[in-house]
Amino acid sequence: MSQPTVDEIAFREAIAHFATGVTVVTTTYRGRPAGMTASAVCSLSVDPVLLLVCIDNRLATHEAIDASRRFAVNVLGEGDEVLARRFARRAEDKFEGVPLIEDSDPPLLAQAIASFVCDVDERVPGGDHSIFVGRVLTCTASPGRRPLLYFRSSFGALRDPHAEFLDEAAGWDAASLGGFGHIHVRPR
Repeated sequence: MSQPTVDEIAFREAIAHFATGVTVVTTTYRGRPAGMTASAVCSLSVDPVLLLVCIDNRLATHEAIDASRRFAVNVLGEGDEVLARRFARRAEDKFEGVPLIEDSDPPLLAQAIASFVCDVDERVPGGDHSIFVGRVLTCTASPGRRPLLYFRSSFGALRDPHAEFLDEAAGWDAASLGGFGHIHVRPR
């Protein structure tokens, strides 16, 4: 029985409707930082704590991670589109002028909303990509920031209905809601 084929353009159009977070995957190779923008990142396991990143076999960052056996995933926040584009393009030094966490190796971006440092546990072939399974050594998060998203070939942000409600409620006169006495919520 022959396998049905899927047109590459149709696949790209369909997968573009899957919203993803945006990250910068970094490592250190031959004494220099290496990095790339990646959206093919996800958690894999909590016992042991593992995540995975999928990286094009032709990229320099692929070679660097394969050789160094360690990488970091830096989750970008709303407003970090310039940083995402910077690491998505080829450049001699993508890190020039980018604030990093001091003494971090692999490099951790100072403005990341979360970061994960991983040792490569396994590399699995996946067509024209490799799936690097990372054993998470450390992770951090900065609460209160929204993620940068990628959807239909554009960057966007997550709408947070709870935060929007609180912003709107800040202008309400609480006494008019009944049962609150003389309490007033200050407008911003």
